[in-house]
Amino acid sequence: MLDVTPPENLNVTYMARQSRTLGDMMIRRAQASAGDMAWMIKKDGSWQQTDWRGFLDHSLRFASWLRQRELALGDKICVVGGTRPEWCIADMGGLLAGGVTVGAYPTLSPSQLAYLIDHSDSRFVVVEGQPEVDKLLGIRDDISRVEQVIVWDYSQLSDEARASDWVLPWDTVMAAEPDLEAAEARQQEIDPDETAIIVYTSGTTGPPKGAMISHTNIISLLSEISDFMAVESSDYGMSFLPMAHVAERIAAFYGRINTGMGTAFASSIPAVLEEVVEVRPTVFGSVPRIFEKAYARIMAGVADAPAGKQKIFRWAEQNGREVARLWQAGKPVPLGLRIRFRIADKLVFSKIRGAFGGRVKHFVTGAAPIAHEILEFFWASGFPIYEVYGMTEATVLTHANRPGEVKLGTVGKAMPYAEARLAEDNEILIRGSIVFKGYYKNPEATAEAIDSDGWLHTGDIGRLDDDGFLSIVDRKKHIIITAGGKNLTPANIENEIKTQDPLISQVHVHGDKRPYLTAIITIHPVEAIEYALKHQLITDTGAAQAMVTQLMENPLAVPDGLEPIMANVTSQDSVRQRLVQAVKNGNVNLSRVETIKKIHILSRDFSVEEDEITPTLKVKRKNVEQKYLDIFDRIYNDEGFGLVVEGK
Repeated sequence: MLDVTPPENLNVTYMARQSRTLGDMMIRRAQASAGDMAWMIKKDGSWQQTDWRGFLDHSLRFASWLRQRELALGDKICVVGGTRPEWCIADMGGLLAGGVTVGAYPTLSPSQLAYLIDHSDSRFVVVEGQPEVDKLLGIRDDISRVEQVIVWDYSQLSDEARASDWVLPWDTVMAAEPDLEAAEARQQEIDPDETAIIVYTSGTTGPPKGAMISHTNIISLLSEISDFMAVESSDYGMSFLPMAHVAERIAAFYGRINTGMGTAFASSIPAVLEEVVEVRPTVFGSVPRIFEKAYARIMAGVADAPAGKQKIFRWAEQNGREVARLWQAGKPVPLGLRIRFRIADKLVFSKIRGAFGGRVKHFVTGAAPIAHEILEFFWASGFPIYEVYGMTEATVLTHANRPGEVKLGTVGKAMPYAEARLAEDNEILIRGSIVFKGYYKNPEATAEAIDSDGWLHTGDIGRLDDDGFLSIVDRKKHIIITAGGKNLTPANIENEIKTQDPLISQVHVHGDKRPYLTAIITIHPVEAIEYALKHQLITDTGAAQAMVTQLMENPLAVPDGLEPIMANVTSQDSVRQRLVQAVKNGNVNLSRVETIKKIHILSRDFSVEEDEITPTLKVKRKNVEQKYLDIFDRIYNDEGFGLVVEGK
C-alpha cells in the first residue's frame, strides 16, 4: 500500500553505460532523444519547452566560443548564478570544449567568491546578472586570471557595467557556430580519469576545498544510480535547488542526461509550490528543510482549523501512521484498517498530495537528517520519501532507500558501486570508482581524506543494522563529551527540537565538557514576520509582505527592516514561552542526559555574512561555538541569564 515495487523492463536507455565522458553522454542523449523535452520554463504565463536537440545546439555554441579563445584541456570555467537553463548550457558547453567547470553559489560574499575563482584558476566566469557583475568588478584585482565575464541578463545591466570590456553578453557567445565534429574530437582527447568538475565544499571547518570529480567518477555512478529509483525517460522533475551543489548538479542534471527525462525550471523559489501544481512532476528531490517546513505548516494549519476538521485530520493521521508502522514491521494490514485508510486518503491525504501536483512517484531527500515522525507522516499520506546518503567526495550518493527496500530513519543500503564499511570508531568508510580524485591544490587534505588502501574517510559516524541499513549518527567532529564522560550526538537532539515548532529555524546544542546540555535557538525570518503580522506588531503590512517575498526569493537575504522585527518577535514573552515548551516537548523523546536544560534565543537567524552557516544552510559548528562562547558561559554561570527548560 505504501511501498513502491520497481517495474520491470523500464522504458529507458542509460547513456552513461555507453559513454566515456560527460560531453560524450550529452551528444549521445541528444542524438537518441532529439525531439523530446529536455526542459521547460515559464514565459509570459505559459510553459515553453526546449528539446534535447536545442540543448545540444546551445551547448555546442558555447563550446565553439571557448575554443575560439584557445581553451586548453583542463582550463577552468566558473559558473555563478541561479538554477536555470543557461547554467546547464554553460556547464555542458565547457565540458564539450574540454574544460573543467566550477560551480559557485550566487549568495557568496565578494571575498568568498574571489577566493573560489582565484583558487580554481578560472579563465572565464559566467554569471547571471547585475549583483554578480557588481561583485566581480569589485574584486577584479583579486581574480587576475579571469579573461572574460559572460552575463546571461546583460540587457538589465547598468550602463557602467556594460561599458566594461571585461563584460560580454551571453547572446554574443550564443552567436558562435555550433561544431559537433570538433566537440566529438575533443571528447576523444579527454582522459576520462581526469577532472570533469570541481565542487567547492561548504567549508564548515575552514576555507572551502575544491573537490576534483572525474568523468569516470560520474559515469560510474550514473551507470547504476537510476535503477534504484526506477526512473523512466517519460518522467520529469522540477529544478530549483542550487546547481553549485553536487545533488542538483550530478544526480539531477547529469542524471537527466543519462536517463533522458526532462525537467521544469521553477521561475523562482517562491513560485515552486505554485508551479509544482501546474507542472505536476513525477519525481521531486529536495533537502529535508522543504519537507520539515511543509510538515510544520500542515500542522499549524490543522491547529487553526475548526474543531471538526481537526478531529477528521487526527483520525486520518492515526490510521495512516498505523498502516505505515505495520508496513515497516512487515505485517499485514487488517481489512478494517485498510478500509479506514482508504477513507482517510480520500478525505485528507489526497488533498495533501495535490499540493505537489498529485503525480509524484518518488520524493528524494538527503544532506541532513529528517525526523522519523515527519517521514512516517508523509509515507502515511502517500508521499514515498526516500532518504539517501552521500557526500561530494564520494560523487553524491553511496547509500539509498529504494523501492522495495525502505527502512524509515535510515539512509538505506550501500549502492552496488560503493564498497562501504565502518571503522573501529564507527566512521563510515567508502571505496570504489566513485571516490573523488582529491582536493585541488591541496595534497595534504587529500591524504587525510583517502588512506593508502583507497578508503575515503567520510567524517560521519554511522550505525549498521542486521539488514545492512545504515543510520547516520552525526559528524565525527561534532560529538559532544559531557563533563560526566557521556558521548552525545548533537544532530539528533537538534533535529528532535526543530520539529516541535514551525517558528524554529536553527538549534545549536552545546555541552562539551559541561555538566548538562544547553542550546541557542533561532527563528525563521518568514515565520517571525507572519507572527508579527498576526499579532499586530507591524504597522506597515505592505513593507512586511514585500520582505516576505524577498526572503522567499533568497532565504539568506537580510532585507532592510528585518532586524528590528526579529528583535521584537524574539522579545515577546509568548514566543519565549512557546519555544521553551517546544524544547520540553522534544526532551520527552530524548534520554535524560540528552535533554536541554537551558536555552538562549538569538534575536536573529544564523547568517552566511556572519560566517555562521554555509550557502546550503549547514551550521558552521566550530564558528558558532567560538563566537557565542561568552553566551554559553553566561548560561552556565549566571542563573538569571537564558531560559530554564528543566531542572538540572
